[in-house]
Amino acid sequence: MSRLRLINAESGVKTQARGRILNTLAVPIRNILGEVSGDIWEGVEEIRLRQNRPLMLVLDRGDCFVDPRGAITPSAFKAYIVTGDDMKKTLQLMSSCSIYSLEEELRQGFLTLKGGHRVGLTGKTVLEQGRVRLLKHITGLNLRLARELPGVADKAIPYLIDETKNTIYHSLLVSPPQGGKTTLLRDIIRQISHGIPSLGFSGLKVGVVDERSEIGGCCAGVPQMDLGPRTDILDGCPKAEGMMMLIRSMSPQVIATDELGRGEDAEAVEEALHAGAKLLTTAHGYSLASLRRRPILSHILAERIFERILFLGFSLGVGTLEAVIDGESNSSLLSKPLR
Repeated sequence: MSRLRLINAESGVKTQARGRILNTLAVPIRNILGEVSGDIWEGVEEIRLRQNRPLMLVLDRGDCFVDPRGAITPSAFKAYIVTGDDMKKTLQLMSSCSIYSLEEELRQGFLTLKGGHRVGLTGKTVLEQGRVRLLKHITGLNLRLARELPGVADKAIPYLIDETKNTIYHSLLVSPPQGGKTTLLRDIIRQISHGIPSLGFSGLKVGVVDERSEIGGCCAGVPQMDLGPRTDILDGCPKAEGMMMLIRSMSPQVIATDELGRGEDAEAVEEALHAGAKLLTTAHGYSLASLRRRPILSHILAERIFERILFLGFSLGVGTLEAVIDGESNSSLLSKPLR
C-alpha cells in the first residue's frame, strides 16, 4: 500500500472511531464536539462530563474546556455547561437505554463501550454490608479513548525475549499514571501471541486477566483490541482468582495482568511460577525505590521474581522507555531513553 493510501486509510479509521464515540454522547454535546478541529481531536485522551460544570477535554499536552461553538478555551467561564439532561441522555446511549442492567459495572464504577473505550463514573454510592453495591445519581463521566498503537512495543521487545528458549522473561512494566504502560502491555501481548518472525520467535499462548477491562477493552466479553490469535482473556476478573483459573484450564505459557497490588496477587504470582508460566504485568511507580515502598511489590522484588523491569516516562513524550533493569543483578540494560 502506498504511503498516501495508508494515510488515507488511517484517516478513515480515525474518522469512524470519532463518529462512534460521538454517538454515545447526548446530542448537544455530540454537536459541540463534532465542531472540534481534527488536529485537536487527534490529541484527545479523555472527554470529561460533570453535571452543572464545564465540558472538558484532556489532551496529550494538558486539559482545556470547550465552548458552545466547539472552540477550545482555557476559561471555564466560557465553556459549555453540562446539564442534568445531558448526563441522563448520555448514560442512556452508553447503556443502550438499559443502565440498570449493568449493575456489576456500576458497582465497579466504570463501563466499557464498543471499541474498548472506558467510561469512569462518579455519583451516589449505595452500600451493602459496608461495600459498594451500586452507583446511582451519576453526575460525572470520564470517557477515556482507547487507542491501539501497533508497533509501540518494538523497542521494548528485544529486552523481554529469551531467544534461546523461545519464551519471555518474567517482566514488570512500570510508569507513572497515564505513562503508557497499558498501551505497551497490550502491544507486547499482541506481538508475543502472533510471534515475531524477524526475531525467530514463535507465538506463545497468552492468558490475560483483565480485572479493570483496560487491556482488551472487552465489550460483552469480546476483546475490542487485537491481543493476538493465541490469547485467552478473562474480563473483569480479580487477578489472583483469574490467574489460578487460567492455569487450571487454559495452559498459558504467559500470564499477563494489569497492576499488582494486593496480598493475594503475590500468592497467585508464586503459583504461576510453580506452574511454569511466565509473568507479564504492570505497576504504578517512578523508580525501584518507589516500588520498594509498597509492601506487596517490595516482597516480590526481594524474591527477584522479575527478570526484566522496564520503566516508562515522559522525557521524549508519553511512553518513553527510560530504563531497563536486569531483575537479577539490578544492573541497567539500557544506556539512553528510547521512545
